[in-house]
Amino acid sequence: MRNKIQNLTNMKKQTFFIVVFGLLLASCQQNQELIPYRKGDKWGFCTPDKKVVIQPKYDDALPFHEGLARVELNGKYGFIDKTGKEIVPPKYDYASNFIEGFAPVELNYKWGFIDKTGKEIVTPKYDKAWNFQEGFAWVRLNYKWGFIDTTGKEIVTPKYDNPTFYAPHFHEGLARVMLNDKYGFIDKTGKVILPLKYDNAYDFHEGLAGVKLNGKYGFIDKTGKVILPPKYDIVWKFTEGLAWVELNDKRGFIDKTGKEIVPPKYDKAWNFQEGLARVKLNYRWGFIDKTGKEIVPPMYDDADDFKEGLARVKLNGKWGFIDKTGKEIVPPKYDYAWDFQESLARVKLNEKDFYIKVFPDGRVIEYYDE
Repeated sequence: MRNKIQNLTNMKKQTFFIVVFGLLLASCQQNQELIPYRKGDKWGFCTPDKKVVIQPKYDDALPFHEGLARVELNGKYGFIDKTGKEIVPPKYDYASNFIEGFAPVELNYKWGFIDKTGKEIVTPKYDKAWNFQEGFAWVRLNYKWGFIDTTGKEIVTPKYDNPTFYAPHFHEGLARVMLNDKYGFIDKTGKVILPLKYDNAYDFHEGLAGVKLNGKYGFIDKTGKVILPPKYDIVWKFTEGLAWVELNDKRGFIDKTGKEIVPPKYDKAWNFQEGLARVKLNYRWGFIDKTGKEIVPPMYDDADDFKEGLARVKLNGKWGFIDKTGKEIVPPKYDYAWDFQESLARVKLNEKDFYIKVFPDGRVIEYYDE
């Protein structure tokens, strides 16, 4: 009897340790860094040192985001976890990444939302849907826009217009909306906070929004008070305390008091990101700091903002990446390149897309093999 009890106890201990080991293994798998890896025309996932973990079998793959990665197979999209398990089997005509725990999906030309278990919280029924932001997502039906919450409830029934190329979103608690060619702002209950009276309007950033009245742009605060009177031909949002403005076809930067920090002298200019802003002069792009000093003189055919310490640049038809000193970390050699996100950048070379990673020691690894 004593031996039976001892054997039973040992079996329970073994079972316990097996379960714990399994849980630890699963946790390690979910926490390890996996990178989309292309071999020939198929995609899988590997570790940073190119050890294959998920065998290449998909037609395309995106990096993991919020614990899941979008994959494509035979023209259909789904999601996998880091063990390779298909949490959402490839069955949708299109799908966007998970943001705030939900992903927009398209099926038979209609859009809905799924959660991370694959459950459809909104059955595909809208003509278009965008990712959640600040707890709400904009949806389009019969050319009208409204928004839903994370349960799928329509907080605002689609009724607003939107002629621009991008969908409205909530920023700092308010969203710009348009009706009958006039813009205003609503809150998350759908209440109109600032009346629809502007000829154009941009989202709130750092407490201010650019608005257009009588052909000129200025800035207002969330009460509608005019902070900077309309006098510019074009403006954009404040980032890192500065906003670019355009006057007489030249762009510069102002602070929130309206002081010109960089006088309008550039042909083009975009927002400050990570302390630098890209500017264009005489058909060439470079970067300036917040004092207006040219850190990277205009010399590139094209450029984009800094992301994770690197900016993509184009020279003689090829794309590469520079750091904030202007040093070419990845010399321009790719036919196209996308921005770095979560330490990875997608690039195109000879009609093949794949990912690259830049390591602290300067190594650049391409996650592609024939």
